[in-house]
Amino acid sequence: MTVLVYTLGCRLNQCESEALMDAFIKAGFEKAPRDEDAELVIVNTCTVTSKAEQKARRMIRLYSRSAKAVVVTGCYAEMDRSEIERLGSHVHVYGLKEKGGLMELPAYLASSLGSFPDINDAIAAFKNENTDPFIFDASSFSYHCRAYLKIQDGCDNSCAYCRTTIARGPSVSLDAEEVLKRAKKIERQGLHEIMLTGVNLTMYNHETGGLGELTERLLEELGPDMRIRFSSLEADHVDDRLLDCFKDERIFPHFHLPIQSASNKVLERVRRKYTIEHIEYIIERMREYKDDPFIACDIIAGLPGEDDEAFQVTYDFLSRTGFAAMHVFPYSPREGTMLWNAKDRVEERVRDERAEKLRSLSAILSRRYVARQEGRNVEVIVEKEKGGRLYGTSGNYLKVEIDGASGAKEGDLLKARIVSLSPLRVLVI
Repeated sequence: MTVLVYTLGCRLNQCESEALMDAFIKAGFEKAPRDEDAELVIVNTCTVTSKAEQKARRMIRLYSRSAKAVVVTGCYAEMDRSEIERLGSHVHVYGLKEKGGLMELPAYLASSLGSFPDINDAIAAFKNENTDPFIFDASSFSYHCRAYLKIQDGCDNSCAYCRTTIARGPSVSLDAEEVLKRAKKIERQGLHEIMLTGVNLTMYNHETGGLGELTERLLEELGPDMRIRFSSLEADHVDDRLLDCFKDERIFPHFHLPIQSASNKVLERVRRKYTIEHIEYIIERMREYKDDPFIACDIIAGLPGEDDEAFQVTYDFLSRTGFAAMHVFPYSPREGTMLWNAKDRVEERVRDERAEKLRSLSAILSRRYVARQEGRNVEVIVEKEKGGRLYGTSGNYLKVEIDGASGAKEGDLLKARIVSLSPLRVLVI
């Protein structure tokens, strides 16, 4: 039977999806070569915006028409089970509390399908109450050439606009010894890059040594050919101990900061737990330790309390700081959050105009970043071969064509120089 895992949302979802696909392959199932060939589809959903939920519903309906069965999990599944169940007669919903149990579904189906007239009957009969959020530990990766390592889940911050916190619950951290064990297993498999993931990654053991202490231990334990990326770094728990780790060349020069607004007034209104001055300090340190790193950010246009002055403060900060990429989201009121009935909501027309202005700025800043890269030395992870050419991702997160890498294979770590910007091409040195 062919299986597809379709993922919406964050890199944590991507991490969990990889583990699910790995479990299906180990149980004897095949990865669907094309979406339309999948007999069983797992849809791993997101609830961060209403648009993400709309896309989830669209994909669930689409796969319901072609697949024998559709299993839906993730944050949206946790928040709106009944709405999803109405999308099709062979749609099965597993909320976050049941998501860990899905790791047992492949083995169950492999052993019991012959006992049921239909796969949907088998799925309906499946019972597993494993609630371990860290059961997602893939030994192979079907959709990426980097290894994802989930070390944290949940969040304690309760930002006023965020529905994900409601879905995922309070912050929990994987034991440091287990993190090290899994990281060294990845290294033994011959992979060269680990992306650390979590709902709020910097909340990892934040009441003790935090993510900084863990990163120090990883750097002590891992060899010289391993590289580390961070999925996303919430500013409130980014401290000097973590920042000092960025001096190490094994930390790729690629960072992502969920800023949301550069107005301290707006940040306070939506219960973010940092100031823009702390963001500036973090960026300054990143650039001190890395030569022109790729720094991306999330921005929400039209948050409640964002008047014209606050938006201009944000726009000017983003323009001045020069991010390599910006992920811009129009504010999406989420039922159940503190801002659901906010009286100071920005008019939708104004919100959308601001979002478009920020996207235009993002395009300009991204072009400027790329324009600075010609002639730079970078490290590249080989990701795929297509049409006789190799393609990969550089340490500073640029998608590149690779020249001069005869004999290289997926997952290899290469040293190269950027020799062309259009298209982005590197030459192995």
